[in-house]
Formats: sequence, C-alpha cells, structure tokens
Amino acid sequence: MKVLIVYGTTEGQTAKIANFVANHLILQHHQAVTANIALGIEAADPADFEVILVAASLHAGHYQPSVIEYVRQNRGAIATRRNAFLSVSLAAASHDPEDLAGVEHCVTLFCKETGWTPNQVHHVAGAFRYTQYDFLKRWAMKYIAYRKGAPTDTSRDYELTDWEDVGRFADAFTATAPKVSTA
Repeated sequence: MKVLIVYGTTEGQTAKIANFVANHLILQHHQAVTANIALGIEAADPADFEVILVAASLHAGHYQPSVIEYVRQNRGAIATRRNAFLSVSLAAASHDPEDLAGVEHCVTLFCKETGWTPNQVHHVAGAFRYTQYDFLKRWAMKYIAYRKGAPTDTSRDYELTDWEDVGRFADAFTATAPKVSTA
C-alpha cells in the first residue's frame, strides 16, 4: 500500500509522529512518504497514493495554516482514498472532559475550514518543549502545565506521546490494506 503522510509541525513533535508512523508502515512492507508542508515543501500528488494521512498540531486552538490550505486544495483526492487525520495536542493527554471536548471542537472547526471530513480522527498527545520556548511562552506553558498537573521543570522537555497507541493506530488503520511486494 502506498501511503502519503502530510503534516505540519511547529516544535517538531508532529514531525516525529509522522516519521514514526512512516517507519512503522515501512517495517510492515508498505510504502510511506512524508511531507512537511509547513516548510513550504510541496507534497507529492495525493492521487498517486492509496492512503492519505494528514497530521497537524494544535496551538492556541488552531492547526497550521499550511495544512489547512493543503487539505482545502486537495480535499477531492484525499476524500476518494482511505484517509485519517492525526490531531496532535497536549490536551490529548488529558483526562479532563473539558479539554477533550475542546480538542473535538477544534477538529470540527478544522473540518469546516477545509471542507474535508476525515474517515477517521486519531488524537495524539504532543510534547512540552520548554527548552525551545522563549521566556513568555515557557512561562505560559509552565502555568498551563501546573494547572493540569503536568511536568513543570522547564530545564528539560517532556514527551507525552504514547508511542504504543500511535503504533496500534497505524496497525488498525492499515490492517485490511494489501501489502506492497518488496521483492
């Protein structure tokens, strides 16, 4: 199976997730191509793939504009293939119903903005990148983390991504798809 994984990343965790999924699929004898469209790199034509995964990270209630634009421009080709949306956020690690409802609301807005309704949406927890934040963002993120009971030591980063969950998602999503011969 040929899979295109198109993503946008702000601090690098979504890129890490997209590459993890691609490597996971390659080990299962699928073909996987990743494209970070947030860098302005043009993604391969989605019509050349059987499956399209779109991944974007949520920051201040919004996904990367480049991902929104890509989906808008390619929603016809995406919609005619097996597809899924990987929504990456810190709220995905939460057990607070309000946090989870907020993420669902953001996905609903994303679908309205793009005109695309994914076959499947999977929420993936992101990371606190304290060492990459400027002073104000570090302070704000530490305050948010404190209020949610998350790690607040700003001298290091914290990855909240459940890699086993991401692997299970990839396995389940591709379970019925044919494998590509590597011979």
